[in-house]
Amino acid sequence: MAASFLFYDLETSGVNPREARVMQFAAQRTSLQLEPIGDPYNYLIALTPDVLPDPEAILITGITPQQTIESGYTEAEFLELFHDEIATPGTIFTGFNSVRFDDEFMRFLNYRNFYDPYEWSWKDDRSRWDLLDVVRMTRALRPEGIEWPFASDGSATNRLELLAQVNKLLHEKAHDALSDVLATIAVAKLIRTKQPKLFDYLLSIRDKRSVAEIVASDQPFVYTSGRYDGDHEKTTVAVKLADVPDQPGAALVYDLRYSPDDYVSKTENELLQAWQSRQSEREFPLPVKVIRYNRCPAVAPLGVLDKSSQKRLSIDTADVKQQLARLQKHHSELADVFQRVVASARPSQQEDLLGIDDTEVDSRLYDGFFSAKDASTMARVRSAKPEELAIEAFEFQDQRLKTLLPLYKARNYPQHLTREERAEWEDFRYRRLMHGDGQSRLAQFARRLQAAAEHIVLKSPEKKFLLEELQLYAESIAPIES
Repeated sequence: MAASFLFYDLETSGVNPREARVMQFAAQRTSLQLEPIGDPYNYLIALTPDVLPDPEAILITGITPQQTIESGYTEAEFLELFHDEIATPGTIFTGFNSVRFDDEFMRFLNYRNFYDPYEWSWKDDRSRWDLLDVVRMTRALRPEGIEWPFASDGSATNRLELLAQVNKLLHEKAHDALSDVLATIAVAKLIRTKQPKLFDYLLSIRDKRSVAEIVASDQPFVYTSGRYDGDHEKTTVAVKLADVPDQPGAALVYDLRYSPDDYVSKTENELLQAWQSRQSEREFPLPVKVIRYNRCPAVAPLGVLDKSSQKRLSIDTADVKQQLARLQKHHSELADVFQRVVASARPSQQEDLLGIDDTEVDSRLYDGFFSAKDASTMARVRSAKPEELAIEAFEFQDQRLKTLLPLYKARNYPQHLTREERAEWEDFRYRRLMHGDGQSRLAQFARRLQAAAEHIVLKSPEKKFLLEELQLYAESIAPIES
């Protein structure tokens, strides 16, 4: 099939893809010229009774668990539709901050339901793209012809709803997935119309090989990232410092706004503490960050910096050359120390999965890839009838899949549980909801609900209704100790 964009957006029960769930999926396919193809997709996905949503998320989206249960698909039903009808060959999955947020939720959704977590976004000429960094780089390098929003404190902001507002684009309801999709398409059209060369260029380098060619060339390049200073439109000139240990497809890059002379005197422990601290809490700024080639970073050759861009971003190419020369003197030393810092800061992966806790198995996606044998068995699980979903019927090499199987059946086909399976499911729900770090998930939920009621709903009957619905939902799924 011909290549096409699929602009998509999710509304979720929280911000952590390891625990939260997708509650709404919306998408619109377009041609590469951004003309709509077919009708939009808009689906609710039912929450299961082992999940408590974040009250703050529900107050933002307005979607209650009850709505998803009454009108939504199960996760297995939605994914069958998604893979059969939506994830067609040549699809470019595109969103606004989708690589860091929506794509992660889609990976965990696939993982929980016995699909490969990654193939949906790359197999059969599929790919992904993120418009947020496209917007950021456009604002930094080629802002002409577009109105750019500012927050109430006067700082630059690139929030979707504000971009749509100041440019008089259609955006009926922020944080409704379909409305956000249509607004994202409108922003894409605006950039493609006003700055077509930059739009087409960033689209053309969305794959990891193209990014790697720019970064690994050892030449300075323009890099726009949400981790950089907003005073300079989140854009700098960077150069590759080193590979990231044990992480193919990632590199450490050095921000050439900073003199290497200021960092060679830092101890490894000082750099590690800074790396592990929040940006606002660091005693000194860090010039090094990780760039991941497969996350569609906005990078460009140094030649895109015209005089107006250099002035706007406070980048002097002569200064860049001087800093680069200083870095070359200290390159080996800084590369070694920052590689050790990253290795020390990264939590070690647990290799032994034999003792896996079933209440935590949902979060274990990144513990490793599945073997070809397990992938074949996963396909058998997806095609099996609900009554055939017994542990004895499937042999898995990976303990995670053995642990997920009864949860998959209970969440998607609860009416087909045997008496023994139902007892195990209720035991799982009890441990998941009534246990926790110092305080059970149910108690934490009640506390957050009370805090929201005290601070948010005094002047909002609509939000009061949402909190009442959340209270009723929590009561309806509260497990009973046997």
